[in-house]
Amino acid sequence: MTTVNAYVATAADQPLEKRAIERRELGPKDVLIDIKFAGICHSDIHTARNEWKGTTYPVVPGHEIAGIVEAVGSEVTAHKVGDRVGVGCFVDSCGECAACKNGDEQYCEKGVVQTYNSNTYEGEFTNGGYSEKVVVTEKFVLRIPEGVELDVAAPLLCAGITLYAPLKHWGAGPGKKVAIIGLGGLGHVGVKIAHALGAEVTVLSQTLNKEEDGKKFGADHYYATKDNDQLFSDHANEFDLIINTVSVNLPLDKYLRLLAVDGTLVELGVPTKPLEVAAFSLLANRRSLAGSMVGGIPLTQEMLDFCAEHHIGAEIEKIGADEINDAYDRVVDSDVRYRFVIDTATLAG
Repeated sequence: MTTVNAYVATAADQPLEKRAIERRELGPKDVLIDIKFAGICHSDIHTARNEWKGTTYPVVPGHEIAGIVEAVGSEVTAHKVGDRVGVGCFVDSCGECAACKNGDEQYCEKGVVQTYNSNTYEGEFTNGGYSEKVVVTEKFVLRIPEGVELDVAAPLLCAGITLYAPLKHWGAGPGKKVAIIGLGGLGHVGVKIAHALGAEVTVLSQTLNKEEDGKKFGADHYYATKDNDQLFSDHANEFDLIINTVSVNLPLDKYLRLLAVDGTLVELGVPTKPLEVAAFSLLANRRSLAGSMVGGIPLTQEMLDFCAEHHIGAEIEKIGADEINDAYDRVVDSDVRYRFVIDTATLAG
């Protein structure tokens, strides 16, 4: 066992605190990673504060992990000491079901093992990336290519693949009109990726406060949606794909009317109340309402390679570990442009 420092959630109503935790012994197919950076995802906050229920305490959040390989097991062939690597939202799956065999481990029929607040098939509780080191099975360790720095690569392990997966699945590219709802931690990465894929990109945001940033990231158009019914009339039947990155209950019928024939609106956010939509909003134009959850290991590696090739990283604010609790409050208040990343060197001592 290896003892490391970590930031731990101990209860829903308590701030995270620094503690020592144990990492498992290095197995023959394991990789020991010296974590350099860990992104803060809103999912971390939901889990730490038990807002989705089912949190087991104490737990170390963090599934946007970037670091350097420190040691490898005797049977590891894909990674070696010194490699730049990352770990995303899950660390194991059954490997036998149809989804796993198709490279869609996130939909594992047996139940994917999450990077934190989950149990391995052997009964070990998983703790995430707000820590100095982590041990992960070789198959679930991603290579971070040169062309993207580790700090801005960390959020790609969740935010990046969360956007890349639907953009690829629904064919974003030249000749396609893509709208992204929200320019936050997810949305800003989505704009960069959609632009690099060659799509015509529109941002739909409540206000024009981030318009300059949106255009810089690659948006061709940027519209404010708040109190702007004319927008929904002017752009009816226009978009091939709309991706909703915000976790609020939007008036979906209005947004569905923006879709062209065979267009799809993809939900990525998780609002607190059930989605509501009128049947005729889907019947017209043969529209679809869909969902998507991160991506499998092969697609995540493809995404990292794509982002490195196009020099795409997240826009980040680097913080020390002692700033995590303040960062949580700022994320909830939408006071970050656009992703907090923890410098895990600040956990030492």
